[in-house]
Amino acid sequence: MKAIVIHSFGSADVLKIEDLPMPVPKADEVLVKVNAASVNPVDYKTRSGKYPSVKKDQLPLVLGRDVSGIVEQCGSAVSHFKKGSEVYAMLDREHGGYAEYVIVKERDLAAKPEHLNFIEAAAVPLAAVTAWQGLFDHGDLQAGQHVLIHGAAGGVGHLAVQCAKARGARVSTTASKEDMEFVRSLGADQVIDKAEPFERRIADVDLVFDLVNGDTQERSWAVLKQGGTMISTLTKPSEERAKTRAARAEHYMAQPDADELREIGALIDAGKVRPHIQAVFRLSDAGAAQQQLETKHNRGKIVLQVTG
Repeated sequence: MKAIVIHSFGSADVLKIEDLPMPVPKADEVLVKVNAASVNPVDYKTRSGKYPSVKKDQLPLVLGRDVSGIVEQCGSAVSHFKKGSEVYAMLDREHGGYAEYVIVKERDLAAKPEHLNFIEAAAVPLAAVTAWQGLFDHGDLQAGQHVLIHGAAGGVGHLAVQCAKARGARVSTTASKEDMEFVRSLGADQVIDKAEPFERRIADVDLVFDLVNGDTQERSWAVLKQGGTMISTLTKPSEERAKTRAARAEHYMAQPDADELREIGALIDAGKVRPHIQAVFRLSDAGAAQQQLETKHNRGKIVLQVTG
């Protein structure tokens, strides 16, 4: 099978398309023929050697953390899928989606939402699960509460806006000037130009969901209510600042969760959540796809068309 492999860390030039042996699923695993794979920041961070949990001795490596496709073969203990099932998944760290076939644990696999094609479905798993776990598992966001989402036009952010609205929260956001109408179209109640001091426009937020970091995170303490929560995908917010507001501060890394993917899929099929695709590249152009994500302004997700 064809796959994109890195043998060393570096620029996009280290991404090489190679022929690899066809993987064979174990008893609790499923072999998926990949139709599409999404491109995420973790991919170029890993490629460049800036992702701390991936070391040089783990190379060569196939990148890619989420896919959509069709079940090709099931392990002997698999009971919920069969050959031909249309599926999507957030992959574990041992398997990469930039390939024509990938092994997925049955526990991590979910049926593809009926209302999405394979390109759209591939854009969902990692970004949507990251949004879901930040808002609800770690942020404990409830209906009627007020959430501020920084970076609302990005891959995780644009899905976080929709998931929070679907849960019944009031959603305020920050975004660049050119993205403000896009974020409003997602259902955000308030969209603030990130060039403006958002702390003058908003107060008493129950949850800050930070996808930006730096000064934006630091300034967010001023808008968080006493006893509120600040969650970041990038760095852990200050414990000292949290104590001054009797607040909770957490940093997390998203984990595969098929049950949550099924919940997200139900919202998608109900018309409440939909991924936005910025661009689609061929598998052989994975380097260009990563460069676009890394260096250009993007809305939503970038996806690799693998087969089909």
